[in-house]
Amino acid sequence: MHRIFRILVLATSTLFAGEPPIAAEAREQLQRALAARLRSTDEALLKMPDDTALLTQRGDARLFAGHAKGAVADFEKEIALDASHDAPHWRLGIAYYFAGEYVKSADQFAKYHAYDGHDRENGVWKFLAQARTDGIEKARKEMLPYTEFDREPFPAIYEMLAGKTTAAEVLAALEKRGLQNDAQVMFFAHYYIGVNEGILGHAEAAREHLATAVRFSTPARAGYMGQCARLEYERLK
Repeated sequence: MHRIFRILVLATSTLFAGEPPIAAEAREQLQRALAARLRSTDEALLKMPDDTALLTQRGDARLFAGHAKGAVADFEKEIALDASHDAPHWRLGIAYYFAGEYVKSADQFAKYHAYDGHDRENGVWKFLAQARTDGIEKARKEMLPYTEFDREPFPAIYEMLAGKTTAAEVLAALEKRGLQNDAQVMFFAHYYIGVNEGILGHAEAAREHLATAVRFSTPARAGYMGQCARLEYERLK
């Protein structure tokens, strides 16, 4: 998948005010790379249909290509073949989210949290999925508990999701701590602010923050989640 990640960075590296974050040429290159990955994994799975690593690879490629339901199918088959993959399968939780299966998404992240309570993003994704089905207030009441808050910008993001602070205050606090030039921190801040703004019905603010997140995205800084930001931005259009 490394070649695809490099091309995805090219595709998401240039933003223009008022324009989609992916230029036509870069989008075509991205589509070709994903199509090639899908062809190669399709061919490999014809020979080894129960290879869980190949199912993961194709599921990723399907998700990045915008085929979330296909990704769900691959990840669910992977788990059916090896049940030990179930609890830690955050990829499936993300695929459920983009497929619009928000209840399953929230349940998958709650399951992963029980498996690994140290992953800082489980609670964010569980909240975002649940908020789309049960509403903001219930999602806030049932946020996953954390005892460790040592990864920026997640302490502030959790405060925002809980309704205790605003997006502007989150960004101001990060700047006060001198983190405004930390691309990884700012990527996650703008990404999750953008998704939250979308849930709140603030479409323009959501687009602006997601576009900024895409600008900060590189494999070293964001990787998989950078592509999720791209997908989230594109589905707001």
